[in-house]
Amino acid sequence: MFDSLSDRLQRVFKNLRGEGKLTEANMAETLGEIRIALLEADVHHQIVDQMVAAVREKALGQEVMASLSPAEQVIKILRDELLAVLGGGDAARFNAKSSQPPAIVLMAGLQGSGKTTTSAKLALLLRKRGHRPMLVSVDVYRPAAREQLAILARDVQTPIFAGEDIMAAAGAKAGSAAVLALANGARRDAYNAGCDVLIVDTAGRLHLDEELMAEMRQLKKELAPAEILFVADAMTGQDAVNSAAEFHRQLSITGVVLTKMDGDTRGGAALSIRRITGQPIKFMGTSERPDGLEVFHPDRIVSRILGMGDILSLIERAEETVDRQKMAELDKKIRGDGFSLADFRDQLRQVRKMGPLDSLMKMMPKVGPFQNLRQARPDVDEKELTKVEAIINSMTEKERLHHQLINGSRRKRIARGSGTSVQEVNQVLKQYIQMRKMFKSVAASPFMAKRLMNMKLPQEKA
Repeated sequence: MFDSLSDRLQRVFKNLRGEGKLTEANMAETLGEIRIALLEADVHHQIVDQMVAAVREKALGQEVMASLSPAEQVIKILRDELLAVLGGGDAARFNAKSSQPPAIVLMAGLQGSGKTTTSAKLALLLRKRGHRPMLVSVDVYRPAAREQLAILARDVQTPIFAGEDIMAAAGAKAGSAAVLALANGARRDAYNAGCDVLIVDTAGRLHLDEELMAEMRQLKKELAPAEILFVADAMTGQDAVNSAAEFHRQLSITGVVLTKMDGDTRGGAALSIRRITGQPIKFMGTSERPDGLEVFHPDRIVSRILGMGDILSLIERAEETVDRQKMAELDKKIRGDGFSLADFRDQLRQVRKMGPLDSLMKMMPKVGPFQNLRQARPDVDEKELTKVEAIINSMTEKERLHHQLINGSRRKRIARGSGTSVQEVNQVLKQYIQMRKMFKSVAASPFMAKRLMNMKLPQEKA
């Protein structure tokens, strides 16, 4: 997500760092490169022109702080403009309450956008927050879509309203009447079951048409939803932006969910869709896993774009898999320089529970103490962790506690015992030393230390 844009901007900033001060000449060149980077990331051209004009005005005006270097000036100004495009620094509020429960969440979007899987992911996210969601599919035209949601509902342990009697009564000519009957039946069932949120997965089309919109308008009128979320495939770029604009024009959507943000997407949809629709991006899909739905934090996304990483999201993922006691023990070891290879192995096991490794690595900053670690392993293969664990298990307890003892002959023995090569053993030791340094840097930060010590157990999260 945003990798190509982030890499391009890093090159721009690197070139600018060689300049003594900002001038009209070097700013014209820099802004030209920033404009190309944003256009190549599929950001809408009108938004690009507005951003570039705003950066130029501020960079060459009185707002620039004289104490900053040219690169730092541009980064700060560009950060402010990116935040403005995404709607500010704070995550948008999601309304999961209603004066007459259940609160209705209407999922809208085109076919293939990931609407059904997102509905199940949202149910799991809400359940973790203490809500009692129920799912229903009102796609009466594609039985496979209803079956898919039923399977996903079992996976995320969420009740689903099947409405088999309604579908049987409708028969092969099921249409809008069956759609409304399913929606109302699910609302009654959710109320009787004590569910406070009903997530309605609607039918999609391969393209926008009046029949789809008429059905969506009927659902909105009948259900009075607390949220209407437009689910957009980030891989489709400006097509997703255009579709979102049309859905908002006809339905007044309350927010957007961007899916497939872990794919080979250039990220322009995220930077365009907020400005074009005027509605916030509330969630983003980060993996195919059931828990692969995250709250969209504009400030964190901007940090990723500018190469600063997203350490807060990384810590929040850790909070869901690592308990406070274990983290406190690790913090104590790091501060006492006692982080051993055995601890390294245990942490890798914990990391595997946090999600796909490539998505975790993308949260690492491209600058600062994390830079070497990220550059050393830009494309981590999860299967390699099994090999790493085998290498560490082939060491003696003394070697795991004192890595300095591992000389050439010991490395050969470890390689034979783990079925690997000496080069692979050397690589593991290098990774361990890099992580040791990284953890030491994190522990030295008062803010990060406080955050680590205040981590909650998963069952304590609201």
